Formats: sequence, structure tokens, C-alpha cells
Amino acid sequence: MVSTNDLKNGMVLDLDGQLWSVVWFQHHKPGKGNTVVRTKLKHVLTGKVVDRTFNSDTKVDTAAVDRREMQYLYHDGDGYVFMDTADFSQLTIAEQTVGEAKNFLLENQTASVALHDGQPLFLELPAAVELEVTYTEPGLQGDRSSAGTKPATLETGVTIQVPLFITTGERIKVDTRSGEYISRV
Repeated sequence: MVSTNDLKNGMVLDLDGQLWSVVWFQHHKPGKGNTVVRTKLKHVLTGKVVDRTFNSDTKVDTAAVDRREMQYLYHDGDGYVFMDTADFSQLTIAEQTVGEAKNFLLENQTASVALHDGQPLFLELPAAVELEVTYTEPGLQGDRSSAGTKPATLETGVTIQVPLFITTGERIKVDTRSGEYISRV
């Protein structure tokens, strides 16, 4: 149990038998009445996001979530196989649990895996990863008033928008949260 005054981003709550991750929270003191805590909660399994308001000092259940550093080994068709870097045990994580992180996942890359009762809940990649551009058209600088972009296919198979000066074979840094180009490496 934890008070709503002690909520933190990333904390996992057990509300009505379902697991919710705190995405955002704010303490709010209206003109009259008691202080409330506004939250934005994301369902751990489905990804559904809801807004919920709690009275200040309300007690909520927290879920016992174990975050482990794991190394991605390979994709076996059924799921993604990870190895725990502490005890070298292997764990297969379903494709829907990995979600959009698969677009930025390379073999031997480490990621943080959240487990609840031995079941993988979600995967957290570093904020940015370095990937190689496997294909992109040559960029032609033309008559335009702002900087242009073009599609580029990365070594993981995902296509993102990059500036015109990026060429095939270059390594770039990509934001894993938004999928946007950050810089050259």
C-alpha cells in the first residue's frame, strides 16, 4: 500500500485486480475542497490510457514489479528470446508484449524487462539507439523554404523520416519513444 501523495512516474498500481502504470501525476488544490491527485494511468497489458483522480492521502495497492536487465538474443517466430544478465536464464516474451520496441531491437542489445509473478509485463529500451541506414534515396536539395526529409529503412526493417543529407550505410541515433531521427553518429 502507498499513499497517492507518494506516487511516482513508472510506478505500477494494482487497481481492482488490474495492473496500471503511472504515466503522469499532478497534485491539485482547488479553490475550495480537499487536495486531489490527478493521474494518467496506462493499462500494463492492453496499453489503454485513462485519466483518474484520487483524493489526497488515499491508499492504493502497488504491484510487486521486478525490473531486470536482459539481453535480446533472437526472434524465434513465437516471440523474442531474452537472457537475464544476472543468472543467464532465458525468457521468451510474446510479440504483443514487446510492442513497438521491436522496431529498435538489435541482437545482443540490453533492455529493461518488467516482470510480475514471473510474467513479462513490458519492455523498456534506452531512450536512444544507434542504427544503420540500409536504404535511402539520394537527397536532392531543391527549391524549398524549410529543411526537407526523406524515408530511410534501418537495419531493423523499420522506415523513419531522416534529413536529406543522410546516405545509405550511415549510422544514426534514433529516439526509441517517438521513432524520430536525432542525429548522425
